[in-house]
Amino acid sequence: MPRTMLAVPASETSRTVSVGIGWRHPHYAQLLHEQPALDFLEVHSENFFAPGGAALAVLERGRALYPISLHGVGLSLGSVAGLDPWHLDQLDALVRRIDPVRVSDHASFARAAWGPGRTVHAADLLPLPFSDEALETLCAHVQQVQDRLQRRFMVENLSAYLQWRCAPGEREWAEPEFLNTLARRTGCELLVDVNNLYVNALNAQLQGHPHDPVAACCAWLDAIDPGTVGELHVAGHCHVDDAHGRIVIDDHGSRVCDAVWAVYRHAIRRFGAVPTLVEWDTDVPALDVLLDEAGKARQVAWHALQPAEALAA
Repeated sequence: MPRTMLAVPASETSRTVSVGIGWRHPHYAQLLHEQPALDFLEVHSENFFAPGGAALAVLERGRALYPISLHGVGLSLGSVAGLDPWHLDQLDALVRRIDPVRVSDHASFARAAWGPGRTVHAADLLPLPFSDEALETLCAHVQQVQDRLQRRFMVENLSAYLQWRCAPGEREWAEPEFLNTLARRTGCELLVDVNNLYVNALNAQLQGHPHDPVAACCAWLDAIDPGTVGELHVAGHCHVDDAHGRIVIDDHGSRVCDAVWAVYRHAIRRFGAVPTLVEWDTDVPALDVLLDEAGKARQVAWHALQPAEALAA
């Protein structure tokens, strides 16, 4: 029998958000069997590019039960080397086959020219400089994707472990305005990853910036145009302290911490009942743990959407 999750009063479900989880290989069979109460499933697009086979068959079974969100990690939207035609072909074919509710990738680059006639892929999400040139490149590629897919695309903010410096005299955009401008010029939506914001704020603090990380994240959210946000992500992160120094990594390998829930609450109050994904990609736990996190997201969002006087009553 399908699992029932009562995270909010049944009479109030219309006032909360659509919540999904990342559907990863360890949970393929169990989720199809138990059919827990979720609003959507998210998968990584690139894992299903093969034209047939077991993986695609599983995804089609999942699509018969739930809406699917396709989240990519390899388009390299910010690369001056251009989009990989093969990658875009495969994504287009998958979108036509699955008819997802949302399709997304990151404001990053991974592809670059490496000698005459050779392009390499870093297999990583590398940050963009917040420059005019990078914005033009990103806008052109997002528009190219939307034209090919014939649908609105979503672009996610990045957890970045290095920063580019613009050339002297060159304009350097603040990240929220960079993304706002991308959305205005292309008509795309923004996928705001709350955990990425918090990781960046923690790393900035470690680098000597004296600020409250939660307050810094909330100020970032306040600078984003509300009508542009189409999805929110929450996840866990880890702290690494070794011979190379201290850093916080967006590893998606643990429960969402209280500080990230606080930033998420602010995001829901700012942007409204935006669909929300719980991500968990490393040290994947039992399915019940993910469902518990999804229930927590539903609960936090429900409280965030209540009028202040209703909560005080």
